[in-house]
Amino acid sequence: MHKPLRIAAIAAACAVAGAGLCGAGAATAGQSTANSTHEPYNIGLLVKDIDTYYGTTADADGVYQASPDSPYAKDLARLDKAARTYIDQAARKARHKGEKPAVVFDIDDTLLLSLDYEKRYNYTYNATTWADYVNRADRPAVFGSPELVRYAEKKGVAVFYNSGLSEAQRPAAVENLKKIGAEVNLDADHMFLKDKANPPSYLSACATPGTWNCTTVQYKAGTRKHIEDDLGYEIIANFGDQYSDLDGGYADRTYKLPNPTYFVS
Repeated sequence: MHKPLRIAAIAAACAVAGAGLCGAGAATAGQSTANSTHEPYNIGLLVKDIDTYYGTTADADGVYQASPDSPYAKDLARLDKAARTYIDQAARKARHKGEKPAVVFDIDDTLLLSLDYEKRYNYTYNATTWADYVNRADRPAVFGSPELVRYAEKKGVAVFYNSGLSEAQRPAAVENLKKIGAEVNLDADHMFLKDKANPPSYLSACATPGTWNCTTVQYKAGTRKHIEDDLGYEIIANFGDQYSDLDGGYADRTYKLPNPTYFVS
């Protein structure tokens, strides 16, 4: 899921916070630090900027949480408002054309916030600690996400999940989504997770039993293609915190949620 690329995290933070965050000393996307005389953006200052963006605070149990009054929360509220208006209009239009409208959500940092993990492990990734964290099934919601899932269902739109979590993490994902109130279509027919041991036939171009060569874009776009071409839905909106969640087509509109802490290619 994660890739411990700090330069990528810097680029993501710059994109979120704007040009003011990235001054003359910042490394830019595609720039090789080894061949540059410009000092990269200071990691300590970057972490402070990320904490400011999230309004990061530790609760009574020592768990790092984002503030509902933070710039992060305000960005999500603007996205949520626009998405609701669009879903309402697009769903009615799709049904008028005889189509079955659907929306697709990524899970990590689109529905379930991983800020506490990022803070505790200094924005690095370890497969063992990440698996333990996911299996605790106690991540808080990304602000507004459960409500948006339920809103889509209320409008008669089928909800699907398209996640980089593994098949072994399905029970924890379902339990956590129930806890935050996103209890909509949490069955295997609507929640698509990575099954590297027995990949579905619609991913045969990049995955066969025991051999997984799919990029994130191939996996996620291939799953959306399956939802549209094989299951007969029209994906009116696709939500994700990474551009790799969204690239590859098979969605009428995409919504990129903010995430300045890691990058998945």
